[in-house]
Amino acid sequence: MLKIAVCIKQVPAFSEGKTDPETGVILRDRIEPVLNVYDLPALETALQIKEATEANIDVFTMGPEKAADVMREAYGMGADRGYLLSDKRFSGADVLATSYTLMQGMKLTDNYDLIICGKQTTDGDTAQVSGALAKWFGIPGINWVSKINSAETDGITVEQTMEKETAVIRVPYPCLLSVERNIYIPRLPSLKLKMAARKKEIKIITLDELEDKNRENYGLSGSPTKVRKIYPAVKTKKQDIMIKSALESADRIFEIINSIKN
Repeated sequence: MLKIAVCIKQVPAFSEGKTDPETGVILRDRIEPVLNVYDLPALETALQIKEATEANIDVFTMGPEKAADVMREAYGMGADRGYLLSDKRFSGADVLATSYTLMQGMKLTDNYDLIICGKQTTDGDTAQVSGALAKWFGIPGINWVSKINSAETDGITVEQTMEKETAVIRVPYPCLLSVERNIYIPRLPSLKLKMAARKKEIKIITLDELEDKNRENYGLSGSPTKVRKIYPAVKTKKQDIMIKSALESADRIFEIINSIKN
C-alpha cells in the first residue's frame, strides 16, 4: 500500500490582523482561521491517487490545538489519519524550523513513499517549506506540478509547468511533490465523512515525543530568520471615481504614475 503524507496549514481567513511588535509573530488567536486554499488541491491530489491505486493518506499540520479544525475538514474529504504538531515551543517558527518540525513528526509516525504539499501558504507566501522538507529527508522534490500522469507502486509520473516549457518527469519513491493550485478542483466534504470526523482521533504530537528533543532547533530559537521591525500596512482611504473615455483614462493613469515616481 502506498503511504502518502499531505502537509496542510491553518491560516488567517483575511489579511487584517495584528502581530507581536517585538517578535513579528502573527497573533493568530485574534483572527478567524481557515484551511489554506493552496493545500486543498494538495489533499485532492492525494485523494485522486488513492482512488487510482491502493493508498493511505495521513495529514500533518503544525499549530495551536484549534488547528485540529483543519484536520477534521481533511477527514471530511477522505483523509485517513491526522497528526497535529502542537507545542508552545514550536511557535514563531520560520521556514527552516517549520520544515524541520514537520520532518520530525513524519519520521515519528511512518516511512512515507510520497509527500504532497501545496504551492505556498496565504500567510507566509514563501513557497519554501516543501523544498526544505525534501532536503531534510534527502529525497527528490518536484515543484510546480500541474498534472499527475500516473502513479505506480514504485514511482510517479508528473508534469511540471515552468515558464516556457512543460517537463514530464518520472520520479521513484520516496519523493515530494509541490502542486499547483489548478491541478485539481477540491471536492466538497461528504456529509457521512464529516459526521464521522467529529469522533475520529487526531493525534497531537509535542516536542517531548520527537526524536530530536533539543528545543533550540524549534520555534523562534531554531529560526535563523529574524524580524527587525514590523510595519502595519498602509490603508488607502481616498478613492477617486472618474468616468472618462479609454484614451482620457490612459492619460490620467499615466499622470498618476508619473506623480508617484517624482
